[in-house]
Amino acid sequence: MLLASDISKSYSDRTLFNGLTLNVAAGDRIALVGANGSGKTTLLDILAGDTTSDTGSIVRQRNLTTGYLRQEIASFAGKPLLQEVLDAGVEANALQGEIVETRELLSQETEPAIQEELLQRLARLDDSLEAAGGEDREHEAKYILTGLGFKQSDFLRSMDEFSGGWIMRAGLARILFRQPDLLLLDEPTNHLDLEANLWFEKYLSGFRGGVLITSHDRAFLNQIATRVLALEPDETTLHKGNYDDYLLTRERTLEMKRTMAARQEREIQRQMRFVERFRSKATKASQVQSRIKQLEKIQPIELPRATPKVHYTFPAPPRSGAEVITLANVSKKYGNNVVYRGVNLTLSRGDRVALVGPNGAGKSTMLKILAGVLSFDDGERNLGHNVAPTYYAQHVLESLHAGNTIIDELKQAAPSESEQNLRNTLGGFLFSGDDVLKPISVLSGGEKARVALAKLLLQPSNLLLMDEPTNHLDITSREILADALGDYHGTLCLITHDRTLIRQIANKIVEIVDGRPTVFPGDYDGYLAWKESRERELPSIMKTNGASSVSRGKQARSGRRSSRPVTEEELQRRALGREKRRLALLIEKVTASLVEKEEGIEELEAMFSDPDGFQDSADIAEKAERYRVLKEEEQAFWQEWEDLTLQAEEVETQLVVLDDAMVGS
Repeated sequence: MLLASDISKSYSDRTLFNGLTLNVAAGDRIALVGANGSGKTTLLDILAGDTTSDTGSIVRQRNLTTGYLRQEIASFAGKPLLQEVLDAGVEANALQGEIVETRELLSQETEPAIQEELLQRLARLDDSLEAAGGEDREHEAKYILTGLGFKQSDFLRSMDEFSGGWIMRAGLARILFRQPDLLLLDEPTNHLDLEANLWFEKYLSGFRGGVLITSHDRAFLNQIATRVLALEPDETTLHKGNYDDYLLTRERTLEMKRTMAARQEREIQRQMRFVERFRSKATKASQVQSRIKQLEKIQPIELPRATPKVHYTFPAPPRSGAEVITLANVSKKYGNNVVYRGVNLTLSRGDRVALVGPNGAGKSTMLKILAGVLSFDDGERNLGHNVAPTYYAQHVLESLHAGNTIIDELKQAAPSESEQNLRNTLGGFLFSGDDVLKPISVLSGGEKARVALAKLLLQPSNLLLMDEPTNHLDITSREILADALGDYHGTLCLITHDRTLIRQIANKIVEIVDGRPTVFPGDYDGYLAWKESRERELPSIMKTNGASSVSRGKQARSGRRSSRPVTEEELQRRALGREKRRLALLIEKVTASLVEKEEGIEELEAMFSDPDGFQDSADIAEKAERYRVLKEEEQAFWQEWEDLTLQAEEVETQLVVLDDAMVGS
C-alpha cells in the first residue's frame, strides 16, 4: 500500500529521524509514538505528500486514496453539517450527477440504438454508484456523525454554529465517510469524549485499509494498535503489538543494552589498563598501538532515555473535615435547557473522583459548580470544615505570565519554597538545568500545561478540581501527571477522557447521564463491570416492573412481598458478588497448579541431593532443564496468584463500602 524507504528529516542542526523505513499494508494499524517535538507530525506530512524528506523515497500503491486528519481546525464551506460530510464523497457525487444527466438524455431520446446505449451506460453508472456507497450514503454519514457524538438535531445546523472541538470531529467524520485506503490521523482523540472514543476504537478495529495514528491516549492505542513505530532520540524502532507490548519490549531492550554497555565498559577499562601499564615499554609498543586502534573502533552503546517514576514533595495541605463539599438540591439551567434539577452530591475526604458520562451530559457544568466558578439557580453548595479548593481548567494556561521564566512563575505561586525544591519539582515535570530559565512565551502548549500543573500542585490546596488536565500532554507527560496526582494528599475530582489516568487515580466514579449523577464507590474497571451488568439486567428488570397493577394488588392483599425496582446499589452488589466468585474460582485453580509445580520442584531437589540416582549425564541435563522450567512456571503462578488476590481484596473492600452505604441510607 505504501513503502517509505530510508527517510530522514532535519531542521537546522537538529535531526528528527534518519534512515526510517516503513511498510504500511491493508489492515495495519500503526501507532506513531514519541515525545512532543520528536517529529511525528512531520513524518505524517511527509507520508501525505505535504512535506518532502531530506533523503529516501516513498512508493505508493497505484490509485491509493489517503485521508489525512491534521491537528489544525478543518475548513468548511458553511453548509449544514450532514451536507458537508456527504459532499466529501466526491466520486459518488460525480456519479450521481452523471446518472441524472443520463436519465435526462434517455427521456428525450427516440432512437432505439442510442436508447440501448444510454441504458447500458446507466447500468454501469448504477453499479459504480453502488460500489461507492450507493443509496446508503446518507445513512452511513449519519452513522459516523452519531458515533462521534453528534445529535440528530445537529445534522441540519450550519458549520458556522459549531465550536472548534466539534469542527474537528466533523473533519474526522468527513474523512471517515470518504473511506480512503490509508488513514493518517494526527491526534484524533484530542476532541473526543469517552463515548466517542469507544465508538472510534470499534470503527478502526473493523477498518480494512491501513492506519497510521498518533494519540496521547494510552488505553486507545492499546485497543487499536497492531504495530508501534517509536521515534526515540537517535533511533527509530518498529514493534509488533500494542503500546503496552512496545513498552515491555522497550524495557527488555533497555535492560539488554544496559548489560551490553556494562560489558563494553569493563572491556574498555581492561584494555585501557593494559595500555597505561605498558605504554612506556618498547617491547610492548606494537601491542599497545593495536589495542588503542581497537578502542578507537569501538562504537559506544547509547542507552535510550527513560523517564523514571518521580516522587513529589508538595506542601502538606491542611486537613479538611470528613465531608469536603456537598451539593444539596442544586438546579441549573441555560435558558430553556435544564442541565440539573434537584441534584445531591457529597465528596468525602480522600475521594479521588472521576466524572464520566456522554458529551453534553453536564460534567464541566458540575465541576464548575463544585469549584464555585459557576452560579446555579436553586439549592446549596457547602464547603466542609477547613476546605481550600483549587480549580484547573484550560484557561489556567492563559494566566501564565509570558515574560516570566519558568522558575519565576513557580516562585510567585509558592514564595516560601526554596529554589532547590522548586527546581526538584520542575525536574519531575521534565524541566531540568537551564530549562527552568526559559521564558513562558517560548514554551509549547504541552510545556505550558506542565508548568501550570506544577504551579497548581505547589499551592496548599486540599480540594483539587481539574477539567481535562491531560490536554496538550504527550504520553510521558501524562505519566508524570499521574505520578504527581498519586502523591497529592488532598481530595480530587477530575474530568478526563484518558482512561489510563482514571484507572491509575480514581477510587470513585460519578457517572452523569441526563442530568443525574450516579456514584460508583470503586475503581474504573469495577465501574465498567457494574455498568455492563446493569445493561444486561435492565431489560429483565423492566419486564418485572411492567407487571400489571392487578397482579401487584393481589400480591399485596395476599400478604406476599410486592415487586419493586431493583436499586442501583443492589445491581452494583450483584456485579461485585459475581466478580468475587469468579476470582475465588481462579485463585483456587492457580493454587492447585502452584501446589503441583512445587511438588515437582521438591521431588527434583530430592533427586539432586543424591547424584547416584541419575543414570547418566544426559539424564542429569534433562532433569536440570525440567527443574528450570518448573521454577519459571512456579514464579509465573505466584505472580498470577498475587495479582488475583489483590483483585479479590479490592472487590471485598468495594463490597464493604457499598454495604456500609446501603445500611447508612
